[in-house]
Amino acid sequence: MPTVVLILFYLLFPIAAIYLAKHNSLCNKLGAVVICYIIGIIIGNIGVLPSGIAAVQNPLMLVTISLALPLMFFSIDVRRWTRLAGKSLLSFFIQVVAILLVAGGGFFIFRGWVGEETWKLSGMFVGLYTGGTVNLGAIATALRTNQTLYLAAHTSDVIISSIYLLFLITIGQRVLLYFLPPFQPVDKEAENVEMNFDSYTGIFEKQTFTKLMGAVGLAILIFIAGGLSFLVFNEDTAFVVAILTIATLGILCSFVPVIRNIRMTYQAGNYCILIFCLVVSSMADFNRLVSTAPIMIAYVSFTIFACLLLHVIVARMFKIDTDTVIITSVAGICSPPLVPMVASALRNKEIVLSGVITGIIGWVIGTYLGITMAYILRELAF
Repeated sequence: MPTVVLILFYLLFPIAAIYLAKHNSLCNKLGAVVICYIIGIIIGNIGVLPSGIAAVQNPLMLVTISLALPLMFFSIDVRRWTRLAGKSLLSFFIQVVAILLVAGGGFFIFRGWVGEETWKLSGMFVGLYTGGTVNLGAIATALRTNQTLYLAAHTSDVIISSIYLLFLITIGQRVLLYFLPPFQPVDKEAENVEMNFDSYTGIFEKQTFTKLMGAVGLAILIFIAGGLSFLVFNEDTAFVVAILTIATLGILCSFVPVIRNIRMTYQAGNYCILIFCLVVSSMADFNRLVSTAPIMIAYVSFTIFACLLLHVIVARMFKIDTDTVIITSVAGICSPPLVPMVASALRNKEIVLSGVITGIIGWVIGTYLGITMAYILRELAF
């Protein structure tokens, strides 16, 4: 496959993945991310990639995750954080502390099986289960994690987090009500929330597209600013500094109303994430992925369900209600786009705002926490 054709494939296939996820019932259940992973693995392991393609793949990975971070952060409204009920913030704080403790414990339990990059995985799990895929990709890039290990972790997460979600939207509420008080409606969260994270409808309307291109241009400038770290630091340090710089500048730009109100910046960032997933999966060694899968599934299962258990135990001490614990757990473990679905399953629209905003807080802090946790564990172990 010629290099130019492969680059075009990387850039354009996510459009097909989004279309399939929207118009086909099976693909909708899989999601665009999983579709990109499957196709990437196939392309990467059937012998069609040209030699030396890593020289294209590595920069493309760095560019797409670096553009995704600010684009997704531009739409954050920090002022909404202060409008959350105290119980919601407390519950999400418990979720964050729980994942820090569980990720630390998991590192010492699983490092004998996973190997020398376990400290990186622990940091990635902190980012993933605080704020979602964007943080996972950012931390993996910053720490220069092996692509096959990254893919094994993310694939295992897709499987186990689906089981976790199925538990919560079926019998989870009834089970947790044995340990936690029921939700008490207060009707204070009447604020409208942008919930349609996956809709690209109207993105090519002239007014929307023109402003979105301005946001993309700003994201490119932020990427360049982060890239200046390579002129100052050695390569390993520069990757970390670049990702943190890009995330910080993206958050700061969200304080500017003109930037924050640009439509479709989240969707544009998510499109970059799909390209990133496609590229990473095409770099993975399928044989190693299969051999790594069992222990990674065990590692991810331990992380998700131990985190939920610890969250429930501590929430019980503070008498936090069942629905708030569930929605803030989902916000951390899965990320904001899944909050409305879970709230609908619980038949409780009042918790949507709490879930979405705490999930966005997780986006903001996840990269910082994950990288910090990874380096702390590296120092403790080595």
